[in-house]
Amino acid sequence: MFDTWVPLIAGLVLLVIGGELLVRGAVQAAERIGISPLVIGLTLVGFGTSMPELVTSVQAGLSGSPGIAYGNIVGSNIANILLIAGVSALICPVIVARSALRRDAMAMLLVAVLFAVLAVLVPMGRIVGAALVTALVLYIAFVIRQERTGPGGGAIHDKSLALAGADPGLAPPHAARHIAIPLLIALGGLVIVVAGGSLLVNGAVALARGFGVSETVIGLTIVAVGTSMPELVTSVIAALKRQGDVAFGNVVGSNIYNILGIGGTTALIAPSQVPSEIAGFDAPLMVGVSVLLVIFAATGLRIARREGAVLVAGYAAYIWMLWP
Repeated sequence: MFDTWVPLIAGLVLLVIGGELLVRGAVQAAERIGISPLVIGLTLVGFGTSMPELVTSVQAGLSGSPGIAYGNIVGSNIANILLIAGVSALICPVIVARSALRRDAMAMLLVAVLFAVLAVLVPMGRIVGAALVTALVLYIAFVIRQERTGPGGGAIHDKSLALAGADPGLAPPHAARHIAIPLLIALGGLVIVVAGGSLLVNGAVALARGFGVSETVIGLTIVAVGTSMPELVTSVIAALKRQGDVAFGNVVGSNIYNILGIGGTTALIAPSQVPSEIAGFDAPLMVGVSVLLVIFAATGLRIARREGAVLVAGYAAYIWMLWP
């Protein structure tokens, strides 16, 4: 059992460290060649902070473990809403911008419904994967265009700011100098993330076999929470700093990226079928908790501590129900 837990824990640690290095290196490199902070946030940082989930799901798909691949995606989204948003609201009521509710939260709800329908009707093949990734690119382009003509940063931008440890008033881009060092940092982070993802998948599969638990349950719980650890830590930090709006954007932006970006890329690289237990229960549950989050956010444009307690209790019940 020791041989099972060591690669699992080592994989999680490497994913967190590698993701942090990848994001910081990419942001510094982009700033030094004059890319705008908004574009950096929506693209480089958005994908960089989702790299642990992406690498883990792709490697699980290539290893013939779709339960871990799609359990990670759906489980991360459920954990983002019930656990991360819930804990953040318990620490400090989460403030919700009206624009984030109208555009980003509704987009999150729409893509959750889309995934739940696709999971039941069709295999996650390359055509579906290409469509999901294309939808993400179009959404990012729409957000960049809209934000350039109006105030605000949007949910995905809030996610990037929280996870990059940046300040919303990002400094103007530096001149192109010393770009080799940030690129090497980003590349090193990517290598560490890939290594961590491999260890995590191998450890998760071994753990499932050792405990007699299905790979899907491991993917929905341990792997999902593990790869969402950066989001959990930074949302809690945002809440402690009384930046509840950033915590909300972090959760919503992550969920959009998980389905369109990670689900789409996983389907492109390692086509497979979403396991029937996820399609039949967990994906509809993801839609349900997404609706609940939108309802909580819409009542007074904040998620109060009492609502946070409901979300956390819901996650505890979900884990209790899943784990045999």
